[in-house]
Amino acid sequence: MSDSKKDTTPQKNGSPEREPVHVPKVNWRSLWWYLPLAVLLLWFWQDLYGSFNVHTIPYSEFKKYVSARQVQECKVKVSEIIGIVDRSTPGVVQQQTDSKSDVESESPTISDKKVDSQTNNSTQDDKRGSRFQFRTVRVEDPNLVEELVASGANFSGVRPGFFSQFLIYWMLPLGILFLLWSFLSRRISTVSQGMMSIGKSKAKLIADKDTGVTFRDVAGCDEAKYELQEVIDFLQNPERYTRLGAKIPKGVLLLGPPGTGKTLLARAVAGEAQVPFYSLSGSEFVEMFVGVGAARVRDLFDEATKNAPCIVFIDELDAIGRQRSTHMGVVNDERESTLNQLLVEMDGFEANVGVILLSATNRPEVIDRALLRAGRFDRQIVVDDPDIEGREAILKVHARNKPLANDVNLQTIAKETPGLSGADLANIMNEAALLSARRASKTIFHEDIERAVEKVVAGPERKSRRMQDQEKERVAYHESGHALVAAYSEHVDPVHKISIIPRGRAALGYTLQLPTDDQFLMTKTELLERLRGLLGGRAAEDVKYDEVSTGAENDLERATTMARQMVCMFGMSEKVGLVHCTRRESMFMPMDSADGHVDCSESTAKLIDEEVKQLLDTAYKDAKQILTDHRDQLELVASQLLTRETLDAETFRGLLQQDSSEVSGSNKKNH
Repeated sequence: MSDSKKDTTPQKNGSPEREPVHVPKVNWRSLWWYLPLAVLLLWFWQDLYGSFNVHTIPYSEFKKYVSARQVQECKVKVSEIIGIVDRSTPGVVQQQTDSKSDVESESPTISDKKVDSQTNNSTQDDKRGSRFQFRTVRVEDPNLVEELVASGANFSGVRPGFFSQFLIYWMLPLGILFLLWSFLSRRISTVSQGMMSIGKSKAKLIADKDTGVTFRDVAGCDEAKYELQEVIDFLQNPERYTRLGAKIPKGVLLLGPPGTGKTLLARAVAGEAQVPFYSLSGSEFVEMFVGVGAARVRDLFDEATKNAPCIVFIDELDAIGRQRSTHMGVVNDERESTLNQLLVEMDGFEANVGVILLSATNRPEVIDRALLRAGRFDRQIVVDDPDIEGREAILKVHARNKPLANDVNLQTIAKETPGLSGADLANIMNEAALLSARRASKTIFHEDIERAVEKVVAGPERKSRRMQDQEKERVAYHESGHALVAAYSEHVDPVHKISIIPRGRAALGYTLQLPTDDQFLMTKTELLERLRGLLGGRAAEDVKYDEVSTGAENDLERATTMARQMVCMFGMSEKVGLVHCTRRESMFMPMDSADGHVDCSESTAKLIDEEVKQLLDTAYKDAKQILTDHRDQLELVASQLLTRETLDAETFRGLLQQDSSEVSGSNKKNH
């Protein structure tokens, strides 16, 4: 018969070996905590057990038992007296009772007061029994020894126990000091670790599931996505490029105006790539301590190299990458030392090491040239404002989780929002949802999106700002002047809406003009017509009232900026010529009247001022001439504005056609 048990004993010729027995390891450190805890528990249990059998009595009652010779034995300690009482001993008790009765007979009032206390004492005596152990707190009594000798009790003095003395006077204070030292050492170590880790990188490691954004959620920048997709593909399949001798760019810089989606693209890269992704801001490198920024840069690249392939994203690169200046004297600039360390780390990358630095900025003109050279930021991707197709795609992305009505046409909204960034379009869809929620509507209608566009472009309505009738009439003629001059200009954007409802911080009314298509170039004729349209409001006030007001401040500012750009930047002045006299301070920021450095002589600057003034005067005269020739239409549009407060494009064109037909009819009758 075969044995059913398997032999697991080790054999020499390839037989199965016995599996090693797992012996649990003893944690000796924990025993050092269990031992004093066990000693304290034992000591506490002894005292608790003794307190159950020993009755605590007052010192007066103890003296009574001594006088009655009922204390058989006792031990006198430093702070207490313990012993045994036997109340069955006769003799003296009767004498004490007789003496007590005599005293009570002499003072009945006192005996009445002690009846209750005697009753309570008798009840306690019944619970104790005739023989019990007692404990009482020792009181300073010089005659105690003589009374104990006279009572015949066996008594002795007791010295404090070594174990109790050791625990109370040694172990307990040392234990308290040890706990206090442990608490303070932990706090100090935490502070010291914070001080020692000040040079550590603050980069956050982001996994693909943490961002929740992919390239599917980014629209309007297909070229940028294509370039970044190549970077991600290299990180996932490097052999496809290395076998052809290709080198992946060490750095990729995203350039563009604010709100165009540079940071969103970086988050999409984190969502698409299956590699570690470190994200931080440029301002996190710079601290008040000298050398901290450089130390953080070194720590960041050391950590990234260990986790290669990976992507490092630095937002707002201009915070540490500004151009270095020449200092006179000994100057230790923390930002420049951080930039120098960043330059060294990027230049020290080995080819195809798998660490790609991804950065974003909207101020590329201030970035140091050494940082933008080939070998560091090899690839620069421009993320500009989206065109009409990009705006429609962005609107569709932000309309995914919103219930749109059937009348919503996102293509029309895209045509009405030229020059707006992706952040502005996202804000428009969010404002439309808020406006629909205020009306308790379950869907978003096209009218809600139109109102949201006006709110983003012109500002929120100021219904609380009430104007006088005279001011309201002047605003109506001012806005009608803008609209009429634009209507009789061939190359000006058509009027979309006219309103005399105050909006924003200072606008008492507005004339909204929206282009029909994206425009990247403008001729001199188009710019002159735009100047004429900007000055149409002031010209209307001059035609109607023969006096102007302060309402054209913003119009004059914009017109002056445009005229100065025509002379100084676009070379559209015959006297100044083709000289480029202005240097823009920002490439992607909107340019206002104060943005730009005039680089020319005093005589040229004077000539520029004269040419700018001439352009503005010519445009103003043309605007007044148009309004004078169409005075009836100006009156008609202004009166309708005072009645309705808002005119859309169809109503405005209908008023112009109506007035034109009436004028032609009257001419025929006169003829």
